[in-house]
Amino acid sequence: MKEKLKQLHSILAEQLLKRIKEEDVKASDLNVARQFLKDNGIDAVPTNNNPLEELVKELPFAEKKLVKSN
Repeated sequence: MKEKLKQLHSILAEQLLKRIKEEDVKASDLNVARQFLKDNGIDAVPTNNNPLEELVKELPFAEKKLVKSN
């Protein structure tokens, strides 16, 4: 049973990767891929000159200022 689950996980990852690389990828496909990564403990931190940093720069939100508590 464990081997079948590993195989299913691998196939899902491969299919998600294939789908998000397609020109007509939909937001729902990206959301499924995002959730798959989250569920598997995969995350990223924006660093200089990486795509995540560029995405953060484009988001229409003001930066939150840290408030020190007493």
